[in-house]
Amino acid sequence: MTLSLGCIADDYTGASDLANTLTRAGLRTVQTIGVPADDLALPDVDAVVVSLKSRSIEAGLAVARSRAAETWLRSRGASHVLFKICSTFDSTDAGNIGPVMDALRADSGEAVVLVTPAFPETGRTVYQGNLFVGAVPLNESPLKDHPLNPMHDSNLVRVLARQSRTQIGLVDLATVTRGADAVRARLAELAGKGIGAAIIDAVFDRDLETIGLVAAGHRLSVGASGIGLGLARALVSTGKVKSAATGAETGAAVGGPAACLAGSCSQATLQQIANAERVMPVLHLDPDRILTGAGEAQRALDWARPRLAEGPVLIASSSTPDQVAALQARHGRDAAGHAIEQTMADIAESLVKSGVRRLVVAGGETSGAVVDRLKIPGFLVGVEIAAGVPVLRAVGAGGDMLLALKSGNFGGAEFFSDALRLMR
Repeated sequence: MTLSLGCIADDYTGASDLANTLTRAGLRTVQTIGVPADDLALPDVDAVVVSLKSRSIEAGLAVARSRAAETWLRSRGASHVLFKICSTFDSTDAGNIGPVMDALRADSGEAVVLVTPAFPETGRTVYQGNLFVGAVPLNESPLKDHPLNPMHDSNLVRVLARQSRTQIGLVDLATVTRGADAVRARLAELAGKGIGAAIIDAVFDRDLETIGLVAAGHRLSVGASGIGLGLARALVSTGKVKSAATGAETGAAVGGPAACLAGSCSQATLQQIANAERVMPVLHLDPDRILTGAGEAQRALDWARPRLAEGPVLIASSSTPDQVAALQARHGRDAAGHAIEQTMADIAESLVKSGVRRLVVAGGETSGAVVDRLKIPGFLVGVEIAAGVPVLRAVGAGGDMLLALKSGNFGGAEFFSDALRLMR
C-alpha cells in the first residue's frame, strides 16, 4: 500500500470528520484508531487518517504519539502528512498544537508550514489571521467555552506563537486571492526571515483549493478538514489520485439494538438531546454521582437493557457550561473530565456486550474513550450523516458494528434520529 496522503488527527471525531471529507472529495480512505499494527489488513486506499486522542493530554506525550504516527505514514509512502486539528483551534497556551507542529516540522525538514483551521462549509473562516465562527470572532462565539481547551483569543498568529518555538507569520486573503504562485512567493519570503509557520486566511472554498495546491508541494501542513479538502482536490486535479466513487455504502446492514451516548456539553449537542427526548427514551446521568462513585454506570445499564428491545436509547452526561464549571470547581477539571469519559466508556462496553451493534457517540473526548475501550483498530468510511460525520464500519474487530462519532458542535437538530436512520 502506497499512500497519496497521510493524516494525523488529534481526536477521534475530528478524524471521522476528515475521513468523511476526503471520501467525499474522491479519495479512498480508512480511519485507524491509533498507529496501526503492522499486521492490520487494510484495503487498497489513497489516504489513511490515524486517529489519536492527543488534543488534551500532556504535550510531550502528544508529541511522541504524533511522531510515531508520522513514521508509520511515511513508511507507507505518504509524501505529505496533514496534522489535523479542531476547526476551533482548541489548544491552551501549553499546547498541544504548537509542540506537535514543531516536532513534525523538524522531522519532515520543512522550512515553513501552512496552518489554517478554516472550513467555510461549516462556518469556520480565517481573515487577517483571526478565526471566525459564522459572523463573529471565535472569542465572541459560544464555542469559546470548551471545558478542556477554552479559546478566548481569535487571533491565531498570537495563539500559535504562545505555543511554538518558531516565529509565526501570516499569509493574508489578498495574497491567497492572487493564486498559488503568490502564496508560494509569500511563503518563501517568510522562510527567508526565519519564520517557520504561517497562518493562512481562507474565506471561500476556492481559497482551500489554492491552499491545497500549495500545501501538496510541501511535506507537512496543519489544519482542520478544510485544508484536507483542498489537499484532496489538488491530488485529484493534478492526476496524482484517480477520483473514486463517493458516498459508498459501508456494506450490509447489521441490525440489532442501537444506542446513543452523549458526553459533549456544546449548545448543539444539548439541543440535539432535547429533540431526541421526543422520539426515544433519554437518561440524564448525574455528574456528581459519577465523581463520587455512586454507581451511575450500573444505573444507566439497568435502565437501558429492558428498553433496547423496544428501540434506540440515549444516555447523556452532558451539562450546560455553568454546570460544567461548577463541577470542575468541586472536583478539578482533569478529574471530572476523566471520570465522566471512563463512565461513558464503561457503559458503552457493557451495551456492546449486551448486543448493541449500532452506536452513536457525541463528543470528541467521549468518542475517544469509547473507541479505546472497545478496542476497534479502524473503520471504513461510509455515507455522510451530517457535515463532517460519516457512518463508520469497524474493521479488524470482533463482530460487525456500525458507529457514528460526532464532534460536539456538529450535526443538525435531529442528529441522533438522522444517524440511526442511516445506520441500518
